Amino acid sequence: MKAFKLTGIREMRLVTVPDPKIVSDHDVLIKMKTVGVCGSDIHYYTTGKIGSQVVNYPFTVGHEGAGQVIKTGSAVSRVKPGDKVAIDPAMPCYECDQCKAGRTHTCRNLSFLGTPGQAEGCLSEYIVMPEKSLFPVSGKLSYDDCALSEPLSIGYYAVKQASPSKNASIGILGFGPIGMSVFLSSQFLGGKEFMVTDKIDDRLELAKKTGVDYTGNPLKTNIIQDIRKHCKNLLDVVYECCGQQEAVDQAIDLLKPGGKLMIIGIPETDTWKFSVDKLRHKEITIVNVRRQNECVQPVLDLIETGQTNVSEMVTHRFSFSDTKKAFDLVAGYSDGVMKAMIDF
Repeated sequence: MKAFKLTGIREMRLVTVPDPKIVSDHDVLIKMKTVGVCGSDIHYYTTGKIGSQVVNYPFTVGHEGAGQVIKTGSAVSRVKPGDKVAIDPAMPCYECDQCKAGRTHTCRNLSFLGTPGQAEGCLSEYIVMPEKSLFPVSGKLSYDDCALSEPLSIGYYAVKQASPSKNASIGILGFGPIGMSVFLSSQFLGGKEFMVTDKIDDRLELAKKTGVDYTGNPLKTNIIQDIRKHCKNLLDVVYECCGQQEAVDQAIDLLKPGGKLMIIGIPETDTWKFSVDKLRHKEITIVNVRRQNECVQPVLDLIETGQTNVSEMVTHRFSFSDTKKAFDLVAGYSDGVMKAMIDF
């Protein structure tokens, strides 16, 4: 089969690799239909690592995927050949202390698609996954819907962790796919006023279209002064969705005393810096968000019932053979890209 592999910094190529095989009775062979390009894929593409996770070339990334079941192991009951499936890229062990405590997303033995040292990604024609990581869907959902349930579930989980009230004032710093997922999820889980910032004006236009109350480009305006005009008492919750130190600094200034900072963005650096004086005097709570936990099915249900629409997240499409063009576009934040999809 064909797979796209990273071969160096900003280098990747299409190669022929052995077909994946069903090894366990609970394994499922999937023909990939579409894959979304994620910011973490781009980190590996442009820097070769995320923290301690360092690429050993050649390596296949990709984890936002959807496909069709081709074959199943003898003990599989969750899906059958022909099923359209959303793929949760996480493969926990279900045996460690974290899994038994209901924290499969922090499994001590986790394997995750497209993560160095764990599992090759899904930018290949076929993959094998354990049945527990697959979610069969009805014909109402497109393959895009299935793939985008992955970032949407992260936004959904982040809002659940923040537990904002229905009247909360919310800041979303960075309106990429995760920022948009936070906003879509907040419409059901809590929040009344929404302040959104981004450095890409096209994304701010999309934010306006989806119904946020304020948008601001920090390169063009003083967003702290602007948001103070809208929310005199400042914000209850701020979601940092871009992995930038300046956004963390802005978040601390924008939060009211007793506010909560949700860190979702992945920085290229290894450390964050905080003003101890501001944190202490405001008694700010900082929560790190590690992917999602048991949120894939809830967001699939939201999409299927029409309560949320992720289709506007997709701005660009590429054929599998043009995967490198997709990565270069996303890495350069070019052409107002929000989400690039790769079709097989």
